[in-house]
Amino acid sequence: MDAFTTGILQRIKNAEQDLNRAIESGDEFLAEVEQSELEDLQRLATEHGVDPVLGTHRSAA
Repeated sequence: MDAFTTGILQRIKNAEQDLNRAIESGDEFLAEVEQSELEDLQRLATEHGVDPVLGTHRSAA
């Protein structure tokens, strides 16, 4: 796995954890911010051929 894939997947994992903490603490504003961050990271990953769910990289053929 290349550095970009590893980095983006780690950032997605961190954003998911931050979102869960915000939800658990009842901080609705922070939860919205974290949800937006997570969506941006997932979009970025997908645009670069990384499946944010499976954690795999699709190479150009």
